[in-house]
Order: sequence, then structure tokens, then C-alpha cells
Amino acid sequence: MKIKLGQDSPIAVALFASPALLLFLLFVALPMLLAAGATFTNHRLVSPEPTRYVGLENYRRLLALELAVIEPLRDTQGAVLRDEDGVRYPTWRQVRKAQPALDGYREAFHLDLGQSRIVLAASDPLFYRALINTFLFAAMVLPLQCGAALGLALLVNQKVRGRILFRTLYFAPVVTSMVVASIVWTFLLNTDRGLLNELLRGLLHDPNAGPDWLGDSHYALPAIALMSAWQGAGFQMLVFLAGLQSISPELYEAATLMGANAWQRFVHVTLPGLRNTIIFVLLSTTLLAFGLFTQVDVMTSGGPLDSTATVVYHAVRSGFKEQDVGYGSTITLVFFAIVLALSVVQRMLVSKGESK
Repeated sequence: MKIKLGQDSPIAVALFASPALLLFLLFVALPMLLAAGATFTNHRLVSPEPTRYVGLENYRRLLALELAVIEPLRDTQGAVLRDEDGVRYPTWRQVRKAQPALDGYREAFHLDLGQSRIVLAASDPLFYRALINTFLFAAMVLPLQCGAALGLALLVNQKVRGRILFRTLYFAPVVTSMVVASIVWTFLLNTDRGLLNELLRGLLHDPNAGPDWLGDSHYALPAIALMSAWQGAGFQMLVFLAGLQSISPELYEAATLMGANAWQRFVHVTLPGLRNTIIFVLLSTTLLAFGLFTQVDVMTSGGPLDSTATVVYHAVRSGFKEQDVGYGSTITLVFFAIVLALSVVQRMLVSKGESK
């Protein structure tokens, strides 16, 4: 009995797809299933206690939130107490003592409204801070990296001498190890002897010029975003360059004959021609930004004051450094669901735009 394997034969399709499917099952599906199972246990890497089923306790520990309204401290006459920082409020320890329902919760964020303080408390406040840091990083790196990549692509697409050399130079950071790039940028951003602060001091003629880039909670995350945009812009540059070269030169010639200047040609010819390319770059850059870990681990270790801690960093620290595999798996699975939902929303918006 002979079996004829044509290009459209189901057997041929299965044979060609089997290596990829096998690798997907071994390195994606199986680890995900094991992680999902670990979320219902108290499994630890090294522990004298046996692993036991805990149900949804890890999810409650991760997602539990409480809202508390705290009134200011008052003197015996009922007047609000103040100090140099403003209105005085009781410490969180005092609040938990007065409200036993908040036992086990810690302050994640607070907002002062009038003389009252509204506190959002969580069992794991670091998760919510890390989640906000992750979204802030994505919001910063997305315009920086994509804008730089498009600008570089427009430059190297010009017919000038040496453009091959410039393409290589701009792409070089992409093939550089992220660990090596992070270490180099740590030296560049050093407060006392870093190149960036030395340049600022020379330009401003001020020996104290230059902030503590990685030691100040206001500058640490933007500094990491700048470094990440520099490292990844070269790859998106090549994608944009391929998109630019696919646009017909006749469109530019027709626009020039109609009197369009350079900006009008860019807006009405280049951007529409790059529509699908821009969508791909935005989606891929967003997904990569959500996976921020190496830069934080090397440059700041999540500090200062957890201002650069991300969800992936929090999951790795919980699962490996603290050896709480069950809880680390819970963080990973919840974050996967969040990213998946965002990807679906992005895809729906893109499809809606394409249908118009």
C-alpha cells in the first residue's frame, strides 16, 4: 500500500509541523501547565516541609486589596496636628491595630483628599507597584525606541556613501549582550565618574551638576528606558527599512510633481505605506517591554525604593531568590493573563482600523 504525500496532504503537513509542535509542547505548553499546577500549592525549592495543596491562597495573597480611609491625628482640643511635612497621620501599624480587618495588608498607594488620606492596601503591594512600573516603562520606551528606529531608517535609506557602515553601527547594539550593555550603561550613568555627568559638568561649569541617575527614584526608570531604547532601536530600524524600500518610488515622484514638500510626502506617502510595518513594530516592542528583567537585575536590582521593580523581576525574585515557586508561578500566570488580554485588545483595535 502506497501513501502519496502531496503538498496539501494532512500527513505531509503534520510531518512538517511536528518538530515545531514538539518543541512548543516541551518548552512552552508543558512548563506553563506545570506552573499553573504549582500556583495551587505551597511548593518551595528547598524546604523541609512537603508540598501541599493550598487552593486559591496564592491568588488571594497576590490580588487581595483593601481601601482604608485614615483620619489625621488631633490634639485634645480636636485640632489637626501638623509638622514640617504637613498634616500628621497615624502610622500604618496604628491603623492596622485600630482596624483588625487590615491585618496582613501593607500600604501600596495613598491619596490625600482634604484632611483625609485614602490608602489602597494590598497583601503584596510590590506586585501593584511593579505592575505600574512595567506599564510606565512600556509607555516611555515605546515612543523612544520606535521614533528612533524610524528616524534611523529614514537616514540609512538615503542614497549616500557609507550607508552600509551606518546600518552596521546602528544595528551593533542589538547583537550586544544585554548584560554587557547594562554594565556599560551603569558606568556611563555613574553619579561621580560617569561620562554623562562629566559632560554635564563640563557644559554647565558646575562640579555638582548631574543627578544620581540610578540612585534616584525619579530618574532610575527613565534611565533604564533610555538604555533599552538605544539597545533595541537597531532591530526595528531594519524592519522600518524593509518597509521603506517596499514603497514604490513612483508614489514619491507623483507627490513631488503635485507640489508636495518633504513633510507632506512623509505624512501622505511614507506613513500610509508603513502602516502594517508600524503595527508590527508597536506590537512587538510592547510585548518586549513587558518582559523587562535583565536591565533591572543588573543596573538597579529593583531599587531605589522599588521604583524600577517590574512584574517579571518580582516573579523571578519570588520564585528563585526567595525559593517560593508556588507564589512566583502565580505572579507569572496572572501577568501572562494581563499581557494576553492587552494583546487581544490591541489586535481588535488593529482589525477595527483595517476594516475602515
